[in-house]
Amino acid sequence: MLDDLREEGIVNKVGGRFKLSTLIQKRMVQLNKGGHALVDKNTQDKMQIVLEEIKQDKIYLDASNNLRSTEFQGTGETMELDLGDL
Repeated sequence: MLDDLREEGIVNKVGGRFKLSTLIQKRMVQLNKGGHALVDKNTQDKMQIVLEEIKQDKIYLDASNNLRSTEFQGTGETMELDLGDL
């Protein structure tokens, strides 16, 4: 898991280390408040879930640093969702 954070690929994917840490923090807050994972992982480790969501392009920060998702879970349909209100 920590190796994922050391890879430049995930850092570049989100636009830098600051954006990566912001994205992780915002998504961890959502998961800790009862949010549902957007990936299938057999783990309770929320950090692994968040990193996998980033790798699979399920979550990102928009231009205003708001957490967004590209997947509507349940239908398989892809659409942009604002996760900021969760």
